[in-house]
This record gives sequence, structure tokens and C-alpha cells, in this order.
Amino acid sequence: MKLISHLTRLSLLAIFPFLAQCSSTASKQAAPAPTVSSKAPGKTAVAPAKSKTASAPTKATAKDDLEEYAVVDIADPLEGLNRATFWLNDKLYLVIFRPISKGYETVVPKPARNGIYNAFENVKFPVRFVNCALQGKFKRAGLETEKFLVNTVGGVGGLYRLSDKVPSIANLPDEDTGKTFAKWGMGHGAYIVIPFLGPSSVRDTVGLAGDYALNPVNWGYFSPGKHDWTMIPPAANTLRALPIQLAGYDDAKQGSIDHYIAIRSAYVQYRDEAVKK
Repeated sequence: MKLISHLTRLSLLAIFPFLAQCSSTASKQAAPAPTVSSKAPGKTAVAPAKSKTASAPTKATAKDDLEEYAVVDIADPLEGLNRATFWLNDKLYLVIFRPISKGYETVVPKPARNGIYNAFENVKFPVRFVNCALQGKFKRAGLETEKFLVNTVGGVGGLYRLSDKVPSIANLPDEDTGKTFAKWGMGHGAYIVIPFLGPSSVRDTVGLAGDYALNPVNWGYFSPGKHDWTMIPPAANTLRALPIQLAGYDDAKQGSIDHYIAIRSAYVQYRDEAVKK
């Protein structure tokens, strides 16, 4: 029973920041889902999203896709291992995390879920502020501070995003340590699929450790001694993000011939676009 308990805790504490990055921003809308027409490692032809009623791609359309759509490149020397981890993650999402997500949506009303989500995003202020500063975006760091104060004071601890009503701070792009590394000239490195967490790269995996340390939600883990209460904030953080992130994951898979390559392509495209902002 102890083993089962520890595995359950590990599952609940897993953080899913990169699932949403497959196809959406963490708080807004999902990006178009790619239709993959080639299985060549490192090179993927990506088509625009199709509706749920669209017919499955044929060999003829796949050939056309190769000639028409942009190519996304990333080194994937561990593709065999990555595919095995991707398959495992997919089953874990189906068997464990999706039921948990559905239960959360059933028990907690949508207004409450939105408030919880907003509060945890507001608390991530140190991640955004520090990385703005490290990238030399000092004006944006000031705007992040203004946004944090507006939402914390006027939005009751961040439960309400009053910043959405202030044009200068309404749509600030998210910042993270992986983006900082990219701004410093670091490439993606090899593609990696992390157990529980999903798609990543060498650069963003190292960046994830920085984001983890900067997020106040996780600071309880750095306190001396063992305290059960330290599990609560990270577990709640994971739970509040599951519905949006799983929806993004589903959108990225939709209509693809090869789900693995579809997720890989969507992830790389999302990160490349994020770095430009």
C-alpha cells in the first residue's frame, strides 16, 4: 500500500508545463493541430488543422503535404526511447490523469476553477520577472511587476485577472528559463520526452529546473525537515492545470497520421514562436 501511495503522490506532484506548449498558451487558446505527412526523423511536414469531421488523410494528400507544408527540424537521436516514453505517457494520461481532470471539472464549478487557475498563474510572477531581467527586458519586467500588483491587490490575491482590463499589461507574453537560454543563443538540443511531463528538449529540460526553483509554489520543498503540507501547493497546481493542458494535448494529436511526430512538431513550433515574443 505504501508503494501505491508513493506512486500516487508522484503522479499528483508531476508538473505538466510542456503539455500545453504542444499546441497552446497556458491560459488562452490552443494552436492549430498539425497533420503529419512524413515519418522521417527530424523532418516533419505539417499541415493546417482539420475539423473533427474531416476525413482521414490519404496517401495522395500525404504526398501533396510533403510538397506544400513547412518543415520542422529538431534532432531526435533518442527517438526509439522517446516513442516508448510517449506511449507510456499517453496511457497514463488516459488511465490516471484524464479521470482526475474530469473529476476536478465535475466537482469544482468553472468560476472557481478559473479563480484557482488565475491565482497560481499570478504566483508565478518570480519566474516571469527574473527571466525578463535575465533577457534584458527591463521594461517588461516592470510591466510584470505592475501586473502582479494589480492582480494581487485588486484581484484578491490573483483570483481575478484585473490586468486584462489594462491594455498595457493585458497580453504580456509568458517568460521562462528555457526562453532565456534561447535568447542567449542556445539551440533546442536533442528532443526529449520526459515521463509524466511530455515533450521537451535538452535546453527546455534544464530550463524547467530553473522555473521549478523560481516558482513559489514549490518553495516548501526547500524547507528543512519533512512536512506533508509541502505536497499541497504543487498537487493543487498540477490539478488546476490538467483540463487546459490535456485539451491542448488532444488538439495537437487531432488529425495526425503519427501522433508522436505531431506532438514533436507542435512543440518545436510553439517554442520557436514563444522565443520570438
